Amino acid sequence: MKALVYHGPGQKAWEGVPDPTVIDPTDAVVRMETTTICGTDLHILKGDVPAVTAGRVLGHEGVGVVTEVGPDCSKVKVGDRVIISCVTKCGTCEYCRSGMTSHCQTVGGIGWIFGHLIDGTQAEYVRVPFADNGLIPLPDGVSAEQGTMLSDILPTGFEIGVLYGAVKKGDVVAVVGVGPVGLAAVMTASAQGASKVIAVDGNKFRLEQSRDFGATDTIDVNAGDDVVAKLKELSRDGLGVDVSIEAVGIPATFTLALDSVRPGGHVANVGVHGESVNFPIERDWINNLTITTGLVNATTAPELLERIQRGEIQPEKFITHRFTFDEIDAAYETFSNAADEHALKVIISRA
Repeated sequence: MKALVYHGPGQKAWEGVPDPTVIDPTDAVVRMETTTICGTDLHILKGDVPAVTAGRVLGHEGVGVVTEVGPDCSKVKVGDRVIISCVTKCGTCEYCRSGMTSHCQTVGGIGWIFGHLIDGTQAEYVRVPFADNGLIPLPDGVSAEQGTMLSDILPTGFEIGVLYGAVKKGDVVAVVGVGPVGLAAVMTASAQGASKVIAVDGNKFRLEQSRDFGATDTIDVNAGDDVVAKLKELSRDGLGVDVSIEAVGIPATFTLALDSVRPGGHVANVGVHGESVNFPIERDWINNLTITTGLVNATTAPELLERIQRGEIQPEKFITHRFTFDEIDAAYETFSNAADEHALKVIISRA
């Protein structure tokens, strides 16, 4: 088969590799129909994730058809059309039983292993460990493209942004950074019943798109206005937003999220940070804030599937560009230059 293989920082190739096979009795093999590219893949290509070694097949998202199952698989069977969860989970360790599958101890304490510690989904076929837990049936009426958005992006925005932020009906929510994950938070916060969802970004295209995802208001950080003051003006009583979701991962945006939330409010950090941020404990010890962080557990995909079927969320809105497997280099070029290309998510599929 062919797959996208990492060959060290800045080097990748769509090339022939051995077909995957069942190794453990709980494995399945899936013939990929669609996959996509995540910002994490770009970090890997920059050399930012040293655990990813040369020769690794990249990718951790997608939809496909099961072609082989191990003898201990009791739920999935050959011919099933499935969503591949980005998080691998045994289902029996303490962390899995508590719902924190992203820290599954059986797979080494980190549930994200596709395209990281084992070969991933940017390939014609992929081996899926613990397939009964890691493969989600794709219902009739939900497209492969919609399903691909449920591998990672929608659960991340929903779980780590909306659920960890405890968004409830009537809340005023700020989403700081409306790239794909931020837009997932916008879409699901709106569906959760927030009275206002305020999109904060410096990219005009993303701000425009956020309206279609459920944002009621937008703030351009490059407009020269006092962003914190504007967020407080848009809050219920001028004291600040109820929930601030940080979806960038740099000190300035974390500070903005923290400064704009009301006493008793929530700051839900979704962004992946590469350097330390400042938390002014001398100011905020008195403010009864809840600050959460997290890696997606991807346990909410069934709930999100039901919302898609009811028409409450439309994940196909993320997809701005489409490519075939043989065009995967062009897909990476487009996604790597998302701002210039007006790209949100790209879909890569069989011809």
